[in-house]
Amino acid sequence: MPAPTKGARLGGSAAHQRLILSNLATQLFEHGRIVTTEAKAKRLRPLAEKLITKAKRGDIHARRLVLTTVRDKGVVHTLFTEIAPGLADREGGYTRITKVGPRKGDNAPMAVIELVTESVEESRKANAKGVAPAKKAPAKKAVAKSAPAASTAAAAAPAASTAAAAAPAASTAAAAAPAASTAAAAAPSAEAAPAAAAAPTAESQPAETSPAEKLVEETSEVDDATAEQEQPSDDSSDEEAATVSEPDATEETEEKA
Repeated sequence: MPAPTKGARLGGSAAHQRLILSNLATQLFEHGRIVTTEAKAKRLRPLAEKLITKAKRGDIHARRLVLTTVRDKGVVHTLFTEIAPGLADREGGYTRITKVGPRKGDNAPMAVIELVTESVEESRKANAKGVAPAKKAPAKKAVAKSAPAASTAAAAAPAASTAAAAAPAASTAAAAAPAASTAAAAAPSAEAAPAAAAAPTAESQPAETSPAEKLVEETSEVDDATAEQEQPSDDSSDEEAATVSEPDATEETEEKA
């Protein structure tokens, strides 16, 4: 005879409780997950895992034992051909219970019980990801405490690098100062040399006449030309002398007569 469970019975009698758990197991294997109260989910979990363990054996005797609890032959076939081979690499923990909000009618605490479909490696990775942040929390606090010192060092590093960069710049400027003064001293001599070279050429070339002098020369040329035009030629002077001598001759003849 099975040992009695702790707490109140699910139904009015032991037979009623067995029928309730049988129906819940049938629905779980058929749909993969069901929503029920936390009490029923906790009672269903060990029964469902025992049935899955029998189904992993796969023989006729195990099938007949499962049929005493799950009366639907189609669900039993699914359990033996699909569910059990998918959980062959697991040694237990075939179901998972997740608590959800309370039921609206009577405020009973509800939960979801489902079959675990992922592999063992995937479950271990998921558990490692869920546990890792809790282990790394102290390290984060230590990093947070050391952050001010690191920030101070980081702030001091740019100042040191700036000073180091300024020192070569200052030495470069000091080295460039004599060179600049030498260039400034050489600049007058460089400017004077072309001026001195250009001076003889400027003296050797004749000075250009100004526009006023050109105007005076042109006016003098024009005056000379007009004077030459006004002077009578030799031919005109001979003709005038002949005309002057002819009246004198006529006067002399008249006096003689």
